[in-house]
Amino acid sequence: MAAYDVAIIGAGVHGASAAMHVAARGARVVVLERATPASGPTGQSSAVVRGYYVNEFLARLTRDSIDLFHGFTDWTHGGQAGFVTTGALFLHAEEDGPQMRRTVERLDAQGIRTELIPASGVAADFPGFDLAGIGWGAWEPDAGHADPVGTTLGMLERARQLGAQVRSDCPVVAVEPSGKAVRLRTAGGEHVTAERVLLAAGPWTGELLARVGVVLPLHAERHIVATFGWGGAEPLPYVWASIPDGIYAKPEHAGQFLVGTLWEEPAADPDRYESELWPEEHLRVVEPAVRRVPRLAEATATSGYAALYDVAPDWQPVIGEVADRVTIVAGTAGHGFKWAPALGAHVADLLTGEPGDPALEQFSPARFARGSLLGGGYGKARILG
Repeated sequence: MAAYDVAIIGAGVHGASAAMHVAARGARVVVLERATPASGPTGQSSAVVRGYYVNEFLARLTRDSIDLFHGFTDWTHGGQAGFVTTGALFLHAEEDGPQMRRTVERLDAQGIRTELIPASGVAADFPGFDLAGIGWGAWEPDAGHADPVGTTLGMLERARQLGAQVRSDCPVVAVEPSGKAVRLRTAGGEHVTAERVLLAAGPWTGELLARVGVVLPLHAERHIVATFGWGGAEPLPYVWASIPDGIYAKPEHAGQFLVGTLWEEPAADPDRYESELWPEEHLRVVEPAVRRVPRLAEATATSGYAALYDVAPDWQPVIGEVADRVTIVAGTAGHGFKWAPALGAHVADLLTGEPGDPALEQFSPARFARGSLLGGGYGKARILG
């Protein structure tokens, strides 16, 4: 008999959510983390939470996660997700209007309040933007942002309360499916057996897949995030994104805000990438941000960093079984944080043999072999799913 029902490799936000949901069903769970919880891309996430998605299922996941964020402390018996409702404004070129209208109508039908606003309305309701090249805005009043580390630790601690074991500094170096169990070997030489395994290792997923003879077109990308103080600029108290410029911005605590990128970036080695922000990279986001919001010229640069995204060719998540008794959650491409609290329940279905939501099938790893890549987003901003 296997020592555990489920072993989860990775204690980022997706591994933590799955651990909590699986443990709540009475399963014996162990989480094996190569470093410490949320120490990878999760801890670097800007943690924007918005339901503004082209994909209906991802929008629904975010809607359900927002409900969980609002009741997070009760749900996790003490966790602190730090969720703040700010609203989010998305600026689009004129040609995006027809698709935006369809998306907004569907989101409203799903209970995700979203308003389509012509450029004239944006100018009236959201002063301060230079709307050159902008035809439309979409306003989602219930969007906001959360604390990615607090969210992860809250779910992981609840998993512990429910009986899960969490092991830090425990990298897995071998994954060996065998009969009715999967045997894992850690860098310390320990063997762990489980009836099912979840790979939730972010940009390190590909390396682990290779250990079970599976190759998927996943890669890591290095995305920059620059941070600023408001300085003499009047603060913008909400999240905003300019799709034509490929940037987004989020207000932070302590009088700061950050600006990050929406478009694809070069591939990176997750074990050998530059985490520091170069001066010219600051300019890459400063220039479009100031062009779009001229008063940000009065802001003061403070710091910044580069974060890793694990990316599939279509920028949509990869969820499902990849080998006998081995399941993955991968390819979340820098926008998976917001779904994680609710997605864990669907992943728990896969791991415990419960009937799953048929909508999950679209994210199957098998879609690459079938040539069934998913559409989503707007032009180069495929992160809008």
